[in-house]
Amino acid sequence: MLVKICGITSLEIANQAIEAGADFIGFVFAKSKRQINMTDAAEISREIPKHVKKVGVFVNESIENIHTIATTVGLDYVQLHGDESPSFCDQVEVPVIKAIKVKEKQDVEEIAKYNSVYFLLDSPPGKYQGGNGETFDWELVKDMSKDKHKIILAGGLTPSNVVQAIQQVQPIGVDVSSGVESNGKKDQKKMFAFVKEAKKKGDK
Repeated sequence: MLVKICGITSLEIANQAIEAGADFIGFVFAKSKRQINMTDAAEISREIPKHVKKVGVFVNESIENIHTIATTVGLDYVQLHGDESPSFCDQVEVPVIKAIKVKEKQDVEEIAKYNSVYFLLDSPPGKYQGGNGETFDWELVKDMSKDKHKIILAGGLTPSNVVQAIQQVQPIGVDVSSGVESNGKKDQKKMFAFVKEAKKKGDK
């Protein structure tokens, strides 16, 4: 089970996430309380071991800015969390993780239109496009047989519900941000607990 810890804002937090066993760390370049600038992300990125993949999160950003940031920071993946079209995604020179906001069954069917490496299934947006700490109805994706190996589940996951989520959805990976925070800051104990639970692969 792959684990992505998103909303990394410092080298200290990045190192804690890596020590916990995260496979991906996420930098949010879109408007968010966890937003980071390109320069700070690049500094952190230089210290990240190669086996940990770096993901940049963008919302309706220009292709030029995405490529500039991806090159400067050394991103392994670009996560597109806005209204980006399939043709836009095809123009991105870095492997794409396309976020799909799931409110009803037809939202899941959007996946068929894209050629992305992974699809991040998230809850519908609140104030920001992601990271609202709420789950969506996992029943909507339970029967999805196609592309399960491309699904990263997000939205309201915590150390206490991630095993149930994995058992129900059977994704290739899980994504967490606010679910491993205390008072709006990443919590080392929660990150360790989340990864430990997720890596059980739901075998409880």
